[in-house]
Amino acid sequence: MRELSYFFLVGCIPTLSCFGQTFWDNVGNVLAQNPTTGIIYCQFYECCTGDWIKRDTEELERELEKRLYGQHLVKRAVRSHIKGHVRSISLPPSKPLVLSLHGPTGTGKNHVSRLIAEGLYKEGMKSENVHLISVPAKFPHQHRLTEYKDYLQFLIEEHVKKCPRSLFIFDEIDKMPRGLIDIIKPYLDHHTQLNGVDYRQAIFMFLSNSGANEITKYIQEQLTKGRQREEIQLKEVEATLSKAALNSGGLWHSELIGSHLVTAYIPFLPLQRTHIRHCIRDALVSKKYYSRVEDIPEDIVQEVLDELVFYPPDTRLFSVTGCKRVAEKVDFVMDG
Repeated sequence: MRELSYFFLVGCIPTLSCFGQTFWDNVGNVLAQNPTTGIIYCQFYECCTGDWIKRDTEELERELEKRLYGQHLVKRAVRSHIKGHVRSISLPPSKPLVLSLHGPTGTGKNHVSRLIAEGLYKEGMKSENVHLISVPAKFPHQHRLTEYKDYLQFLIEEHVKKCPRSLFIFDEIDKMPRGLIDIIKPYLDHHTQLNGVDYRQAIFMFLSNSGANEITKYIQEQLTKGRQREEIQLKEVEATLSKAALNSGGLWHSELIGSHLVTAYIPFLPLQRTHIRHCIRDALVSKKYYSRVEDIPEDIVQEVLDELVFYPPDTRLFSVTGCKRVAEKVDFVMDG
C-alpha cells in the first residue's frame, strides 16, 4: 500500500489512525515542509501546483470557441474574467472570482463550468480541487439551514486551506435555501487573509435558471426589431440579471449582491435552430454514429431537429430544452 511507504516521512506509527484523512493531512504537512519530497510526490499524485493547475488559459479559450454555440456574451466574459484572475503569479487578485451564470435550461451553463475545469485543472472535473455542489441534492430542506451553514463553511475552509486555487461550482443555486449562501460572504470579500487563510485565488461559480424569462423576453424583442443576435451587448442584460437574481431563488435578498461581491452576471441566451444543429452533429460524432462532422447527412440532422420542441408557438424561435435533450433524441433517431 502506498500509505506504508510514507510512514517514515510523516513519523506515523502504523496503526489504523495513520490511514484516511489523518494520514493524508500528515503527508500534506510534510510535503509543505519538504520541497524535495513534495516534487517527487507530485509527479504521481495530484497537488496544488503548476503541474496540475494551469495558469495559461489558451486551451480554455480554444475550447470555448470550438465547443460553445450561440453564446458570444459568455465566451467574451468568461475568457476575460478567467484570464485576468489566473494570470497573476506574484500578486494575487484582490478577491476571489465570483461568476453568476444565468439562462434557460440546456443553454450551456454546466457545459461552460466543465470547460473551465478542464481548461484550468489537469484532471478536469475529477480534480480534487474542483468541487461540484448540486444544491437540490446537498441542501434540500429549509429547516436544516443551521446544519447546512456549518457544512458549507467547513467545506470551503478545508479545501481552500489545502489548495488556494480551488474551484467551487454551485449548480441550481436558485434552489438553495434562503439565507444559506450568505454564510460564504466573508470568503468572497476583499480580505488578504481570513483566519490565516488566503481565499483570493479561489473561483466560485453559481449556476441558475433565474433570469431565464427576462433574458428570453429581451432577446426576442431585439430580434423582432431586426437586430442581429451578436449585436447584443453584455451591459444590456446584466442589470436585468442582477435584479432577477436578487428577487428569486438562493440569492434572494443576498448580501453577496448588496455588497457587490459577484464579479459578473453572465447571461446565456436561448438557443436557436442553427445552434441546435451544431449540438446534434457533435452528439452524432461523440456517440460514434459518424466519425466526422463532415460525414453527417443533413437529413439526419433535420430528423433529430424535428424531434425537439421550439417556442413561442407563433415563431418557434428558441429550443425549449436547448441542447439538453439532443443526445437522447440522437439515439432515438439512429436506433429507432
